[in-house]
Amino acid sequence: MPKKRQALVEFEDMNGSGNAVTYANNNQIYIAGRPSYINYSTSQKISRPSNSDDTRSVNNVLLLTIMNPIYPITTDVLYTICNNCGPVQRIVIFRKNGVQAMSAQRAKASLNGADIYSGCCTLKIEYAKPTRLNVFKNDQDTWDYTNPSLSGQDPNANPNKRQRQPALLGDHPPEYGGPQGGYGHYDETYGPPPPPPHYEGRRMGPPMGRGRGGPRYGGAQYGHGPPAPEYSAHADSPVIMVYGLEPTKINADRVFNIFCLYGNVERVKFMKSKPGAAMVEMGDCYAVDRTISHLNNNMLFGQKLNVCVSKQQAIMPGQSYQLEDGSCSFKDFHGNRNNRFTTAEQAAKNRIQQPSNVLHFFNGPPDCTVEAFSQICDELGIKNPASVKLFTGKSERSSSGLLEWESVNDAMEALAMMNHYQMTNPSGPYPYTLKLCFSTAQHAN
Repeated sequence: MPKKRQALVEFEDMNGSGNAVTYANNNQIYIAGRPSYINYSTSQKISRPSNSDDTRSVNNVLLLTIMNPIYPITTDVLYTICNNCGPVQRIVIFRKNGVQAMSAQRAKASLNGADIYSGCCTLKIEYAKPTRLNVFKNDQDTWDYTNPSLSGQDPNANPNKRQRQPALLGDHPPEYGGPQGGYGHYDETYGPPPPPPHYEGRRMGPPMGRGRGGPRYGGAQYGHGPPAPEYSAHADSPVIMVYGLEPTKINADRVFNIFCLYGNVERVKFMKSKPGAAMVEMGDCYAVDRTISHLNNNMLFGQKLNVCVSKQQAIMPGQSYQLEDGSCSFKDFHGNRNNRFTTAEQAAKNRIQQPSNVLHFFNGPPDCTVEAFSQICDELGIKNPASVKLFTGKSERSSSGLLEWESVNDAMEALAMMNHYQMTNPSGPYPYTLKLCFSTAQHAN
């Protein structure tokens, strides 16, 4: 009751409420820094909306809402969590802004409020209206554990019959995320790019086509594909919401410079009604998964990024406006030559890497020097790298090397500002487009 600055708290029994009142009578209670008081209410129960938990009778079907699902949530993951509380018959997953799954009383009591993985994928559990779930196939979104023949797969693939890893409160799914190397153009002394990943001896699916100029190759077959079958890609929209952008220092090109490391960027649109927020349309849903798992909660220009899946299926241009630097709030990057997942060969060179304080650069002019990078950083108003390593003998047509900053935040800012910088070509009319990505190296030297 915000207007009265009061709230009702309903306990399971009188003992709980009595203990609260007794404690408050003997101790000063502070809520949000203000003295607060606890007394009995004249109400016997808290009235709830018609669709709330209290009006639903206790039954064998639960509605699970998973908040902050930065790791994929599948039937296998939910089975692992819930089966300890009692035999699971069926699971159906609804992929919304977050993840919801319907899978009863013991599970609700023991799992409500728990994190599936540390610090994320938090469970909110309430009783559902249906008393039975209808399942028509066994896959990552739906599974009938009473009828394993629905999938037509090898029975050994049934999560009910194979060894499971512990789920609740683990750090993260071991098959998902983690460093994957630097970039395909990396110098051979630091290791060649790995082949595209295979899982259980097979590739995990075709390239993801989206109808805007042919297929996109940021999916399972190329680069860092989706996780192993237990943790398949979960985003059902190619559009990302980004919050925490610094309005005075960010624009569409700088968003592109960071997000293009994880998939093709189609469009970027800033939201006038929400300063510091933008929508980014990626080339496919796998790119969304990669972007969220690698960029969410990282710092950029002193602000923590919140990166999540959008409800929108595409970005509509709409009415644009000027950002603080004078650039347009909307930009279409479809077909942009700096996208790095446009062909199978190009996409296979990408080695997806978590943000680090070391950047790998390539496609610089052949006579590139340490002083040149200092001049660029001064021009862009960013910190100079603490260390620079120039690779020699790789190519006479261009240069490559490593740039090390003191912190990941500094490297993120450099990536946003300096990626795709146009460097002067001393022997021709066309400049060199400097390209950057995160490196596997711990240090430049």
